Amino acid sequence: MQAAVTAQLRKVFETMRPILLRQPSADTPKKERKTEVVRDTCGLPLILGRVGSLEVRLATTRKDIRKAQKLRYKVFYEEMSAVPPAYLRVLKRDKDAFDRVCDHLLVVDLDHVSGPLKLKRPKVVGTYRLLRQQTAGENFGFYTASEFDIDNLIARHPEQHFLELGRSCVLEPYRNKKTVELLWQGIWAYVRHHKIDVMFGCASLEGTSPDRLQSELSFLHHFAKPEAEWNARAVSSRYSEMNRMEKSALDPKRALVSLPPLVKGYLRLGARIGEGAVVDHAFGTTDVLIILRVVDIDPRYIAYYGTA
Repeated sequence: MQAAVTAQLRKVFETMRPILLRQPSADTPKKERKTEVVRDTCGLPLILGRVGSLEVRLATTRKDIRKAQKLRYKVFYEEMSAVPPAYLRVLKRDKDAFDRVCDHLLVVDLDHVSGPLKLKRPKVVGTYRLLRQQTAGENFGFYTASEFDIDNLIARHPEQHFLELGRSCVLEPYRNKKTVELLWQGIWAYVRHHKIDVMFGCASLEGTSPDRLQSELSFLHHFAKPEAEWNARAVSSRYSEMNRMEKSALDPKRALVSLPPLVKGYLRLGARIGEGAVVDHAFGTTDVLIILRVVDIDPRYIAYYGTA
């Protein structure tokens, strides 16, 4: 009797499995599987901004997310110095467990032409990965926590809503002001809609030798430190000192110019930099912690991206 009940329960589970696990069943046509909606926009418009042939929107299907992962692989592993593990080398996609629970912001070129017939085929050319505090708490925390002690930062501000920004990249021909501004237009719409108070995430400097980055790291240490209550430190096991040069020995203008565009962009918005850096050998980078409170954003940018 028990065996029969178990068999019946197993049959019911297998029937419900595609719904419970949000996976397509064996009978689902391949085309339908690729376009299956796995994210909703939580009331946000699907299209968050458009300039010329470029539009910024949220990923809503598995196919969207795969395109973002393919772009990340191309930029991180083929253009830059990240070393992919074997399984990613086969997939040709940068993916991890966080992709399943994050929202993915996409910049799409609607007029991209490809193939022997030179047909217009929309192409994902930029992406950002977004993880809200509530979602992180319901799953397995924040990706940034593997490098920086953000739990204490969040605990000190229980009334604030936090958003993790990560895995940002733009295809080389599109690395210009227009694409970056579209990404930020999308982020700002997302921040307003979800009533976010603080954004944070890792930003990378190319290279794994903090000594060779002493000017850039020291500049961030001396000129971009947050107030103590908003500081967060690199985890002890991965901590690299950023204060490598005396403030008086620095050439601030030269150090600022040598920073990656993404870091300079964060600083222009009003971001501060946490304490200590982390060397990420897998990605060939030295990471710093970006902390950007919405109240600290330069009013010029709020007016530019919209206040509604």
